[in-house]
Amino acid sequence: MMRYIPGFRLELIFCLVLCLLAVHAADSRAEFIGGTVDSFQAGQEGMLELSQPDEMKFGTRAKQVRIPFARVRSIEYGQKVDRRYLSAILISPMFLLSKKRDHFLTVHYRDAEGVDQALVLRLPKNSVRPTLASLEARTGMKVKVQDDEARKAYRS
Repeated sequence: MMRYIPGFRLELIFCLVLCLLAVHAADSRAEFIGGTVDSFQAGQEGMLELSQPDEMKFGTRAKQVRIPFARVRSIEYGQKVDRRYLSAILISPMFLLSKKRDHFLTVHYRDAEGVDQALVLRLPKNSVRPTLASLEARTGMKVKVQDDEARKAYRS
């Protein structure tokens, strides 16, 4: 016979909520790689927010850039695929069979002054499809895929 531990259900629900919040936080992270936006340094981590119906936001606690979906001119997705040579040398030759993939999102848009701008972000692998699907739905544009590896990953 199983005994119920008081508060067990409450703890289970609390843990579930924390896990879901952690997954959401991980999915909205992005790394600034480059572009014409001078507010950020290359390699700076930030949050990408697509929940607003009329604009997307990327920023840190100190700085933020807002891009209205109506001003987006194009969206591009690409990958950089590398073999894991260093891991193969240091740990195991089996790492030669695996690949490391970096996922890049480029957003071309016009700012409030009418000047063309570009924002290049590196996305975590678990947020690529939701991010691209959200951008396609909000902007009404199709994502341009830059290479065959990215095409296989995105449209498979």
